[in-house]
Amino acid sequence: MSEHKKTITAISWCPHNPDLFASGSTDNLLIIWNVAEQKAIAKLDSAKGMPASLCWCWNADDAVAFASHRGPLFIWTISGPDNGVTVHREAQNFLSDICIFRWHAQKKGKVVFGHIDGSLSIFQPVLIQSPNKNHYTSSTSEAVPPPGLTQNQAFSLPPGHAVCCFLDGGVGLYDLGARKWDFLRDLGHVETIFDCKFKPDDPNLLATASFDGTIKVWDINTLTAVYTSPGNEGVIYSLSWAPGGLNCIAGATSRNGAFIWDVHKGKIIQRFNEHGKNGIFCIAWSHKDSKRIATCSGDGFCIIRTIDGKVLHRYKHPAAVFGCDWSQNNKNMIATGCEDKNVRIYYAATSSDQPLKVFSGHTAKVFHVKWSPLREGILCSGSDDGSVRIWDYTQDVCISILNGHSAPVRGLMWNTEIPYLLISGSWDYTIKVWDTREGTCLDTVCDHGADVYGLTCHPSRPFTMASCSRDSTVRLWSLTSLITPLQINVVADRSWEEIIGNTDHALEQGTPPLLCGKVSRDIKQEVEKLTGNPRAKKLRWFSECLSPPGGSDNLWNLVAVIKGQDDSLLPQNYCKGIMHLKHLIKFKTSEAQELTTVKMSKFGGGIGAPTKEERLKEAAEIHLRLGQIQRYCELMVELGEWDKALSIAPGVSVKYWKNLMQRRADQLIQEDKDDVIPYCIAIGDVKKLVNFFMSRGQLKEALLVAQAACEGNMQTLHPSANKGASNSDDVYKEDFNELLYKVSKELAEWYFQDGRAVLAACCHLAVDNIELAMAYLIRGNELELAVCVGTVLGESALPATHYALELLARKCMMIPICFSFYYMNRNLAADLLLMIPDSELHLVKLCAFYPGCTEEINDLHKKCKLPTVEECLQLAEAAHADGNVFETIKYYLLSQEPEKALPIGIDFVKEYISSSNWTLDTIYPALDLLSYIRTEKLIMHACTEARNELLILCGYIGALLAIRRQYQSIVPALYEYTSQLLKRRMVSVPLKLEHLSEELDAWRACTQLSNQSEDSSYTPPSDSQRTVYATLLKRLKEEPLAGIIGPDYVTGSNLPSHSDIHISCFTGLKIQGPVYFLEDGKSAISLNDALMWAKVNPFSPLGTGIRLNPF
Repeated sequence: MSEHKKTITAISWCPHNPDLFASGSTDNLLIIWNVAEQKAIAKLDSAKGMPASLCWCWNADDAVAFASHRGPLFIWTISGPDNGVTVHREAQNFLSDICIFRWHAQKKGKVVFGHIDGSLSIFQPVLIQSPNKNHYTSSTSEAVPPPGLTQNQAFSLPPGHAVCCFLDGGVGLYDLGARKWDFLRDLGHVETIFDCKFKPDDPNLLATASFDGTIKVWDINTLTAVYTSPGNEGVIYSLSWAPGGLNCIAGATSRNGAFIWDVHKGKIIQRFNEHGKNGIFCIAWSHKDSKRIATCSGDGFCIIRTIDGKVLHRYKHPAAVFGCDWSQNNKNMIATGCEDKNVRIYYAATSSDQPLKVFSGHTAKVFHVKWSPLREGILCSGSDDGSVRIWDYTQDVCISILNGHSAPVRGLMWNTEIPYLLISGSWDYTIKVWDTREGTCLDTVCDHGADVYGLTCHPSRPFTMASCSRDSTVRLWSLTSLITPLQINVVADRSWEEIIGNTDHALEQGTPPLLCGKVSRDIKQEVEKLTGNPRAKKLRWFSECLSPPGGSDNLWNLVAVIKGQDDSLLPQNYCKGIMHLKHLIKFKTSEAQELTTVKMSKFGGGIGAPTKEERLKEAAEIHLRLGQIQRYCELMVELGEWDKALSIAPGVSVKYWKNLMQRRADQLIQEDKDDVIPYCIAIGDVKKLVNFFMSRGQLKEALLVAQAACEGNMQTLHPSANKGASNSDDVYKEDFNELLYKVSKELAEWYFQDGRAVLAACCHLAVDNIELAMAYLIRGNELELAVCVGTVLGESALPATHYALELLARKCMMIPICFSFYYMNRNLAADLLLMIPDSELHLVKLCAFYPGCTEEINDLHKKCKLPTVEECLQLAEAAHADGNVFETIKYYLLSQEPEKALPIGIDFVKEYISSSNWTLDTIYPALDLLSYIRTEKLIMHACTEARNELLILCGYIGALLAIRRQYQSIVPALYEYTSQLLKRRMVSVPLKLEHLSEELDAWRACTQLSNQSEDSSYTPPSDSQRTVYATLLKRLKEEPLAGIIGPDYVTGSNLPSHSDIHISCFTGLKIQGPVYFLEDGKSAISLNDALMWAKVNPFSPLGTGIRLNPF
């Protein structure tokens, strides 16, 4: 199929015939292909210009529409009596080139054109009376109106939205009726991003340098570009922030030398041309001496100059120099990486231009070099030979070679708290995390879709990093999973020696992770200054240090407000996040006043600064939402928008309205479009306005209006205004409070399903709903943060805090570091469980599962205040003789013969299930306890039958728990797991395959009604299905912790992956977001599904008897 001889510009499958598709090419040729026959069935040559886009007509399988860059829209009818090319009557004479067009999927004949200048053109069908009275014809095709509609009504349905994708990566949703963007994502880079750096004094800002010739500065909390450099610089390979608060960035280009960009002024303030037209591959601003900037270039020189352009040193190399880095421990030491495969060290305090040291060993060019921030004299280098080498300057040796990348290494980054952690990025699309003590790779990330170039560490959150790539994306990562024991040491209030250490001790083999950097030392110093109980402050500061950005600061500010902190101590940026509702109106009023009163200077506010009119409009909108109607009217008058002012003036008073009418008489303004918002405010219909905002997804606006109503800022019209006014006010206030909680819950759910559990928790804390705030942190697997916040909030958060501690202890039980830490982690888990009152049962589970020798187990029993293993065996036999099943199971599990608990516990559960009136709560405690039997005992051959029965019972009870907790995505998988085990293993349990199938079908029929679309065929549940489901609900009872009901969504659940694609063994579909691998190392499920599964069924979905621990 090679009829086209030039570039193919457009292609489209036929929606009516799966074997046909059309294609167009730059030689003005259109072809219709039949795939089944593998041949062209029709050609159109000289197609009125090169077809920029083509699309099959919506009403016929023998007509193709196509358009050249400037139009018009042509219709090519391939066969029949009307074959040939016709022109759309209206779609022509465009002002900008067409890049794509699409027919509307439902409104037949409606077409939208996208242009290269970012504009849209929309054409409605023009109806013409045809000879057939039952049909109406547009200018392009025939349309049949819905029965019962007049000619005008047939095409007067409400206008829709167009989704637009731009060449530079921007995405927008355009409202065709309102003629405005409902959503427009700020435009990103269109090409390779070579470098990225956090701003040292404001790490919420991240700068990126790109092949597209621009530097962009991003707000990492909103993920929007807040500043963009002037551009036209050619390729920008590297950037470096100025130290301190200078607000400048140095950039290195491929052809225009280097420059300094003043970010706030938006202009280039200095240029350096010492390298001529040679490309500059790296630029480094000294952070120990802010007057010096180093550059290295393809001309073989590394040049150090002052910021005003005075050259201090020219370090000559035998070939191109690709990387340079200033030492963070010696302000005059600088290292370079060269094409000649060598690393060189220079000392800038002398006049000599010769290197102090030359390190050889790489077998290909050296690209980047990085000094360790924590280990004096240690640096690393990345090379095209695919390796990373660690060098010791003081000993003149290479102390480690890190092999693992399969392509050249580009990005390098040392962690600023853990001295042995090194991160590298490569052309093999991966990022690797290394433990340089042993030269082992701790983790490999494959999410980027192309070469990884830049890596940078967050200055105040050392375990948050950013990476950039040829795939034109910047990605933020959290490294906290690598330091889990350290996090839990903080939560468990362990000593400083187990949290902060010195570099030498931290580097010793087998030492658990210890913090050694400036951020942790500063926290320790501040904590030690505090008087009284510093635990709350310590938890907050370490939480902010170890957590990634994305709402943790906001969360802690709200916790402080709830705990009664003075408002004057709130940070300046508090009002930019989710505020507590007692502050919302006050801060928004202040913002409106500021927008109104700030005067523009005679020179204006600079490029991109809002005009006075824009400020007044913004202020007016805020006053309006606060119910301050008269101020809104006055601002509208000042802006000349009299009609808007007059339309709601009666909401103030009739007298004021008359006054405005007289002032209006002096001017004539063309009538503006009606706006529903002012009318709703004026008549006091708060519910309608809130519902209006919610229907449009403007949840923050809805929240603001609801809070204003709660505070009495809205003049509501009461039907019972004449009598019982005070009672009516109370009723309305209750209604508004209910409305407020409804909106805050909607906003929280929106954040949560977007994978931002911390911000979802903020929404609930803002309305003092501590229970739901804690539940959302737990459902987002932010367990350490949940415990820290719950500890500070105290009694109101206790149930959720205890549940989070339980899950965190489970996480501790299987932290994958090495076996030598096993006992230490058990002690850590015990410390967490001892923080829970009445925690004996939790401690029993911990001790039962611990696989150590008898001496170690007895030590753990002693810590947990439990009898020795020998005493437990005697207690088990005594309880068995007394007929106490639960105590028998408990003590057998704690003894040297835990396998004896299996038949007793399983028989107990089977006996209950055999009866007709059993409930989940009667059998789950015994089954849950039994599941903590030591793995090596459970998988013994002698326990095969008991193990199989335990796995089946846990699978079935897990399915019921999943139904109770509304874990919809894993309910079918749990039923399937249980059914497969029943089919394949020899067991004797009171469960039948037919019974499991009936329950699953009944659950699907009775719970998934809301998922049925209007167009799909829907069969209501049968009477028998309703009966089965009703019986199921009787057994389930209610979940004790109501807030945790609903699916889990971890951070990053909606993020796309490029090269790292895995298929879920539950659904057979591609996994989006974090992946969890099962014990065979191949089978994968989403982390969300793994968390939900582990909460209801502790055993792996592979049926091996291995416990699942994704926490």
